[in-house]
Amino acid sequence: MFHIAGIDHLVLRTADVPRLVRFYVEALGCHVEREQTGLGLTQLRAGNALIDVISLDGTLGRMGGAGPGREGRNLDHFCLRIDPFDAKSIYEHLRIHGVDAGPIEQRYGAEGLGPSIYLHDPDGNMVELKGPPDLADDVP
Repeated sequence: MFHIAGIDHLVLRTADVPRLVRFYVEALGCHVEREQTGLGLTQLRAGNALIDVISLDGTLGRMGGAGPGREGRNLDHFCLRIDPFDAKSIYEHLRIHGVDAGPIEQRYGAEGLGPSIYLHDPDGNMVELKGPPDLADDVP
């Protein structure tokens, strides 16, 4: 079994990345930590967590369907940092609870690059379970 150590990051989808980034940087005091323009992704540091801002017309944003509004959404997913990250026990625990989970992949989060698994809650919200960083593979 594992326990939740905290929120690692959340992902916001927007049609106007500069406007949203400016708000979080200037109004709330975050700072830009990392940008991946090929994916349409800007990662903002918010204390010990990240706020990822993705462009609706970018690679990641297009995967989320309609944008913010009556028929769309702006939260792509949220990520929970878990400990320990024992893949076998995680998958077994989720299976017992009838939860289908995706494969383990290395993804960048608030603590760096490390293992993560995507799944959906009963309402269809995407949740990422994130393990500790693998510092040997961390590339800022």
